[in-house]
Amino acid sequence: MPSPIPVAILGATGSVGQRFISLLDNHPWFKVVALAASDRSVGQKYSQATRWILNEPMPDYAKDMIVVPATVEAAQAKIVFSALHNEIAKDLEPQFARAGMAVCSNASSYRRDEDVPLLLPEINADHIHLVTQQRKNKNYSGCIVTNPNCTSTGLTIALKALDDAFGVKKVFAVSLQALSGAGYPGVASLDIADNVIPNIKGEEEKVEWEPRKMLGKLDNGKIALADIQFSAHTTRVAVTDGHLVCASVELASHAQADVQTAEAILRDFSPVESARELPSSPRPVIQVREEADRPQPRLDRLTGNGMTTVVGRIRRDPILDLKFVVLSHNTIRGAAGGSIYNAELLVSENLL
Repeated sequence: MPSPIPVAILGATGSVGQRFISLLDNHPWFKVVALAASDRSVGQKYSQATRWILNEPMPDYAKDMIVVPATVEAAQAKIVFSALHNEIAKDLEPQFARAGMAVCSNASSYRRDEDVPLLLPEINADHIHLVTQQRKNKNYSGCIVTNPNCTSTGLTIALKALDDAFGVKKVFAVSLQALSGAGYPGVASLDIADNVIPNIKGEEEKVEWEPRKMLGKLDNGKIALADIQFSAHTTRVAVTDGHLVCASVELASHAQADVQTAEAILRDFSPVESARELPSSPRPVIQVREEADRPQPRLDRLTGNGMTTVVGRIRRDPILDLKFVVLSHNTIRGAAGGSIYNAELLVSENLL
């Protein structure tokens, strides 16, 4: 980049906002020029307005920045990273897109819109070109690009490799989701200590639909959803970071899908060239663990700086065809890191 691209963070004081601030420290392409948050934080130095909850120290560049309102006038930038709650994002994000900014959003408000890309660049980088249709449809000079639910992320990346090789027909999945997925302060300690909560509102619907859009085909400015059936159970467990998903799949070419072949397919999976050499590209995309008790959140969530999907326990399924365990860092690959990766793809495809 000849000069850094100015970016803003909306919802900068929250847990995902903090992850954006950490990951954007010394980013080779982007420079944070505005930190926006709610009215109670506006006018304060970021270090005063924020209860920092990450293990990594607060970057020096952010400490003395003055928090501004989440408005087009106050958060001027070429790219806006949105860590807003869904209800707020639904109203605010289009304002930034109309004003010419590229909004890379973690919110679910626009994921189902047929002209809004739901992106994991390593598996569907071509969907980024939906923004051309979006600009025509909505009269935006900017755009809105979304990343999926953090539980859908690692599962869908693993499924893409298997779908390309064998064709995926059915998926049964059970998630064990980390506490950080609920934001801060999240789940009350008396609810989660010595416990598993077998319901996360709205999560099962997302896990059962979002992979179908991401695995679908872009055709004439629209996405044809993948013809895959999903059934999901989503649970909250007492883990800080890292979403684990136990999945069983039925495959179209099941006769060819022995365990050793599936392991090789997952291990060798590589994204298209446009998504391969970006600053946040996962290296590797998928790591296959052969140990009987891996992946584990505490041991494996920071693989590839938190951007790599880790798969293990690949074995035959007595009802379907294959079963395996997937781990993905929910606030890095599944949230802030994913949005930054999407923004890098926008830049590389000259779609700003």
